[in-house]
Amino acid sequence: MYKELFKKFENAENLGGKAWQHALNVDLIEQVAIKDCSIHCFHYQQMLEMLFKYLLETKSKYGAYAHTHKLNKLLEQLIEFTPFKTDKSNYSMALQVITVCAEEYRYNFLIDCEGYKESLSLANRLLKELLDFEAA
Repeated sequence: MYKELFKKFENAENLGGKAWQHALNVDLIEQVAIKDCSIHCFHYQQMLEMLFKYLLETKSKYGAYAHTHKLNKLLEQLIEFTPFKTDKSNYSMALQVITVCAEEYRYNFLIDCEGYKESLSLANRLLKELLDFEAA
């Protein structure tokens, strides 16, 4: 699913291409029965982070992005510095969960997979908004 969403960025030598690489990993992980969902979360977070940074680099008035892994901060920057508009309150908690989950993956903590999956459904809506914005 994610590979197809990011098809435009296939093998691109930019942050969009990095997002596509993480999309491939997410799709691959979904095909395997892994009890711990943290690796899925890590690649999903990276996919969104690279997309945010790509959009900030290509569509913002500054052509730059902050060096943060916090998806909420990146969304706030995207709303402030580009024509992209959305109600960030719809996605704030989901992006926070995904950010924390990815951090916990780095330190091998156990995560709440059910909470992550709920956040994923919200984040997927935002992902589609972002990709629509990119295509416009």
